[in-house]
Amino acid sequence: MWYRVAKASEYLVITGAGIDDVKLAKKAWILPGQSYTVFDLSPVNYTFEVQAMSTEKLPFVLPAVFTIGPREDDMPSLHKYAKLLCSHDMASNHVQELVQGIIEGETRVLAASMTMEDVFKGTKEFKQEVFDKVQLELNQFGLLIYNANVKQLVDVPGHEYFSYLGQKIQMEAANKARVDVAEAKKKGEIGSKEREGMTLQNAAKINAETKIYATKREGEGKKEEIKVKSEVKVYENMREAEVAEANAELAKKKAVWTKEAQVAQVEAAKAVALRDAELQQEVEKMHALSKTEKLKADLLSEATVEYETKKLEADGALFQKQKAAEAELFTKKLEAEARLYAKKLEAEAQKAIAETQLYAKKQEAEAQKAIAEAQLYAKKLEAEGLMALGQAEGAYLRSLLEAVGGNYNATRDFMMLKNGTFQEIAKINAEAVRGLKPNISVWNNGSGDSGANGAFKEVAGVYKMLPPLLKTVHEQTGMLPPSWMGTLSNSPSTNSTLDST
Repeated sequence: MWYRVAKASEYLVITGAGIDDVKLAKKAWILPGQSYTVFDLSPVNYTFEVQAMSTEKLPFVLPAVFTIGPREDDMPSLHKYAKLLCSHDMASNHVQELVQGIIEGETRVLAASMTMEDVFKGTKEFKQEVFDKVQLELNQFGLLIYNANVKQLVDVPGHEYFSYLGQKIQMEAANKARVDVAEAKKKGEIGSKEREGMTLQNAAKINAETKIYATKREGEGKKEEIKVKSEVKVYENMREAEVAEANAELAKKKAVWTKEAQVAQVEAAKAVALRDAELQQEVEKMHALSKTEKLKADLLSEATVEYETKKLEADGALFQKQKAAEAELFTKKLEAEARLYAKKLEAEAQKAIAETQLYAKKQEAEAQKAIAEAQLYAKKLEAEGLMALGQAEGAYLRSLLEAVGGNYNATRDFMMLKNGTFQEIAKINAEAVRGLKPNISVWNNGSGDSGANGAFKEVAGVYKMLPPLLKTVHEQTGMLPPSWMGTLSNSPSTNSTLDST
């Protein structure tokens, strides 16, 4: 005994003991007296060039590729294939000749009943007819055409029907194309001119319509804008009026509700007091009646009974007056409590207002504190900036001193030149003497020369002229020369003086 399992694309064909015909299975036990064969279900491609002839005796070639294999989804067809062809491989010559014979026979029979024109024009229908007839013949062997592809019909050498027919069609198509090109060119030129004219006309028309539409839309836009603004303003006014009316109505209702609540409280208190007084009066009356009846029952004298009765009535009236006074007192007490409660509410409201004002002032103080802190921080930053600037200027001066070898005078002169100090000094001096008329004195050394020439000669003796010059400066400005240069005497000068004009 053997246990055999077929592959996914295979079947086991079992014959022998205990099996009447054949048995197909994917897996089975092979018993003694039984034999098995394995056949493959995979389809195989067959390529043929079928030669056929039309009803006009014109031969042609039909190239075709068929994909054929056992019909896997039909068990009777598999039984047919197992009995007839499973001993042969699908790619064997036997099966290929069988299939080719069927295809050629059916194709020739069908082509013999059709003209060449019918075959050429109805190629698709011709191919489908061939497939159907070939499949009908293959069914008896349990085979199925999975796919079939028939190529373009080909001429037999010496019979170039399809070639000539193709040339004819090609020439007709070329001639028609030339005519169509000329016609299209003519229509194109005419259409181009027409389109240019229409374009200009339409452009002018569209420009005019656009201007009209733009003006119209602009006016409509302005109208809509004014309308919307008016509606918005009206709506805002209506909403403000509704809000004001609602607030007023709410205030009125609150006042009415408050008044009704207070009145109800007072009325309830009064009703309770009055009802209490009435009940007490009834109790007293009943008490008096009971006493009277008791006195009557005890056979007291009529006078005594009358006296007691009047006394009880007087006591009842007195009690009633007392209760009325107590009710009035209780009512006044409730009114006083109501006024006290109203004052308490008013005090609480004032307290809330004071707390609100205190909170606002606290917030304002915090805001001022924040502003002061911000100003302080700004000043701190400004001070830090000044410190940084001073440090930078110090570093700059140190670098200048290092550059000039530590010469302070050179550094000072450079800084004065850079900052324009000399120019400022000159400007200040010029402003100081502007509009003045100083006296200019010229002295000579007594050589006897007179006139301008002698005076200008004496300029060379500046050293001799120094004392009178200092005296003149003292007379004009009140400034004395330094002590190391000497002092001025109080005697009048003997040198000649020339007043400036």
